Amino acid sequence: MASIITGVTNDPERRLIEHNEGITKGYTHSRRSVKLVFCSDEAEIMDTISFEKQVKGWHRENKEALINGDYD
Repeated sequence: MASIITGVTNDPERRLIEHNEGITKGYTHSRRSVKLVFCSDEAEIMDTISFEKQVKGWHRENKEALINGDYD
């Protein structure tokens, strides 16, 4: 079963490359390859950070529902 990780960046394509090339030495370094399955374009950085913290607290089934477009 693949891990679901959550993060914030202003350049998702660059960040994905960094993860997959091993530039990022954190959690994903030994769990490559990484793929982007959901991206939200919040207007304000504080909204983005708040949403990230909310999602990080969710159970896996809630994260999978978000990934699948079932926001309700």
